Amino acid sequence: MGSFKRFRDAAICVALLAIPFFFLNANLKDPEHTNALDRTVLTISAPIQMVATTTARWFSGVWQDYIYLVDVKEENDRVRAENARLTEENRRLRYEALENRRLRSLLQLRERIGGELIGAQVIGRDVSRFFRVTRIRLDRGERDRVRAGMPVITSEGLVGQVRRSWGRYSDVLLTVDRTSAIDVVVQRTGARGMLRGTGEDDRYLAQIQYLRREDDIRVGDLVHTSGLGQRFPASILVGRVTRIVRREFGLYQEAEVTPAVNFSSLDEVLILTEGSRERSLVERTGGDVDAPAEEL
Repeated sequence: MGSFKRFRDAAICVALLAIPFFFLNANLKDPEHTNALDRTVLTISAPIQMVATTTARWFSGVWQDYIYLVDVKEENDRVRAENARLTEENRRLRYEALENRRLRSLLQLRERIGGELIGAQVIGRDVSRFFRVTRIRLDRGERDRVRAGMPVITSEGLVGQVRRSWGRYSDVLLTVDRTSAIDVVVQRTGARGMLRGTGEDDRYLAQIQYLRREDDIRVGDLVHTSGLGQRFPASILVGRVTRIVRREFGLYQEAEVTPAVNFSSLDEVLILTEGSRERSLVERTGGDVDAPAEEL
């Protein structure tokens, strides 16, 4: 048994060495000089070579695809990170551009209005159940020489007037508040009237009262402060006429006005401290305008 095993092992080794030799020899020969043994070897080796080649190509393709996908994933991650960075930078630049335009508008307004103006930030808002802003709070107060009755404006137009101030804070009475009253003029025709806010919960609206029936006023007309009463400088934009109400009888007509200022998006305002008339507001409200307001 030992001799047979050694012979078998030796035969297997010889066969394993000989078979590749015959395969290699047959494949390297010129096809015109192959013999019957060579052709037999080629016939047997062809399917084996095809299977080996196909398998090798499959593994090579899988490996290449894996490496490619790894590279693509890394590239995608890098592109996504770069895109996120550029998006954030673009958003920041847009915000800074809007802020710069807003500040330039306020600066131009300061130069146009003249007088002594104080810049203020909106730090609080009171809203109705329909999310309409009914009051705003500013970061300027008595310590900054802000007093009740001082006009509050933006580059868009008139916001209202300081209702009360204390310490470092003040509240603003908006032009659409039902207690607000402003003498205004229609820019196109010079027709005058009293602008009063409607105080509605779901929209910003005011009405011009005491317009004579014969006054020429149309939808789309711009409305400005008249300057009478010396509480507000003249020619500050208040809003635009959106509806005319003419009754069958009476001496007057009314006009609905949509304010020029978007109260929901206010961030910075200007307070006109020179020429304001605190006494007029005290007389209308009945005093104690400097008492601290309730918290927003």
